Amino acid sequence: MQSKKLNSKELLQSGNLCEESESNTVPPKKHQDCFMRDTCLQTDICPMVLVQKILSGKRKILILWFLSNKVLRFNEIKRKMPDVTQKMLTTQLRNLEDDHLIYRHVYPTVPPKVEYELSPLGKKIIPILEMMHQFGALYLDHYMKEDWEIDDKLGDGEICS
Repeated sequence: MQSKKLNSKELLQSGNLCEESESNTVPPKKHQDCFMRDTCLQTDICPMVLVQKILSGKRKILILWFLSNKVLRFNEIKRKMPDVTQKMLTTQLRNLEDDHLIYRHVYPTVPPKVEYELSPLGKKIIPILEMMHQFGALYLDHYMKEDWEIDDKLGDGEICS
């Protein structure tokens, strides 16, 4: 099921947008407890809520990770995630394209050739993805030492190539 993208009015009604202040000197009530309130005051939407909405999706982070070091065709991405359906992968790729994180290049050949790559905006997330990878390695290292059953929590796992 595809989640509906909310516009700024709907986000404000849901309580995820930063409330506007009547004066620039008094932070809105929601910002008084936010440790990033100085940054949030500059925008209508909380940046963390925005990032969470952009990256939410079962496969988006992995797709961005795979595209972080090279241009890939649809089937190359699909091979890296064998348990994902073609429909789900197509949906996730379209959402990332709609959010300006990836480019989709269609070449006029028969059969059509389609390649995906990170956009300049998408490339800005690479350091975050690398930190997530480092955190995952540290997490695995810590719990593997304690003989934690990783398969119980993560399933068969996936190969990050």
